[in-house]
Amino acid sequence: MTPEYSILIIGFTFGFYMAWNIGANDVANSMASAVGAKAITIRQAIFIAGILNVVGAVFMGSHVTDTIRKGIVSTDILTDPHLALIGALSALLAAALWVSFATWKSLPVSTTHSIVGAMIGFGIMAGGTDCIRWGKLAAVVLSWVISPVFSLIIAIALFKIILKFILSREDAFQSAIRLSPGFIGATIFVIALSFLFKTPLGSKIAIGAPMAVLLAFLLAVFFGMAGKGLIRRYIRDHRSGVEEIFRRIQIGTSCYVALAQGANDVANAIGPVAVIYFLVKTGNVGTKVPVPIFLLFFGGVGIACGIAMAGHRVMHTIGNKITTLTNTRGFCVDFAAATTVLLASKLGLPVSTTHAAVGGVMGVGLARGMEAVNFGVVVQIMIYWVLTVPAAALTSMVIFKLLRFFI
Repeated sequence: MTPEYSILIIGFTFGFYMAWNIGANDVANSMASAVGAKAITIRQAIFIAGILNVVGAVFMGSHVTDTIRKGIVSTDILTDPHLALIGALSALLAAALWVSFATWKSLPVSTTHSIVGAMIGFGIMAGGTDCIRWGKLAAVVLSWVISPVFSLIIAIALFKIILKFILSREDAFQSAIRLSPGFIGATIFVIALSFLFKTPLGSKIAIGAPMAVLLAFLLAVFFGMAGKGLIRRYIRDHRSGVEEIFRRIQIGTSCYVALAQGANDVANAIGPVAVIYFLVKTGNVGTKVPVPIFLLFFGGVGIACGIAMAGHRVMHTIGNKITTLTNTRGFCVDFAAATTVLLASKLGLPVSTTHAAVGGVMGVGLARGMEAVNFGVVVQIMIYWVLTVPAAALTSMVIFKLLRFFI
């Protein structure tokens, strides 16, 4: 076997390991609130998220990836293909090891920030501190505050609205049915805009903002009214009716997040593999490289395996350890996280879906009072968010040194 193909096999192995970690840790973003609220079981969540992540990665995943994630490291250091190859391998393994450690501790961390930290480590070793764009790193640090606070505020506000206009009413079931087109419509509106603005497939469709808003509004009205009709037909038990109504909506939002997760996060694992693949095949790469379909499928399967084998650990932390979730609260968490990611992205602010999901769970907990939130778990999670970039960077530096010795 030639040295080039040996490197390619190592790259695929590291890439699959990173994809596995994305599945094991990030799946909590989409399914934790649904499982915590007992809308679905962990086994159902693993099955649904596994399939939707593969579908999202293959049919909606990016077909082009930045060779240096998020533009945080100067592309000048890519002029040496050998250096770029070692850098891609170092970044993949370092990010994967950190996410593995966090998953073992059952704590949610941002896989995007892990790969950013790992790329910083490689960048410092290859080109010194001058090749790091520190302003971009400051934006990552800012996201530790923006995402959870945005989501927390939206979750509190939404739960208070549900409490005032539905749960505190004498006939809560009829109030929920009467207002259901509004809640379903608002959810569809956010999901439709998120799909058009946030997924690679939506970007390819490339319709303007006014047309996107109009299309989302029409879909919201249609599905809002259709949803009300289905609720009237299939949910007749007034005693558990309100929670049952929001359970159905929440399953829909969780499925959307799982689909979008496969489309967006697969690049974190497959981007560096694509760089290695094209370096071995052509001897050089530009600042962006195409991602073949088989690589997206490869990454999607890796994510699904991670979900099946270890997804329950972080899911249990977000869904059960921070606060007690019901279907109405779980719906507020999903809606707050999706809205935060959409709004902040359109404002050009850096966000993490992981951080937004945790902020939403804290928000619905705080809506019942400080004593309803387990701040011990929250502080532990935040410490790991702060540690993610430096830990991945330092690990990447060590691996880079070792690989330069052998390759």
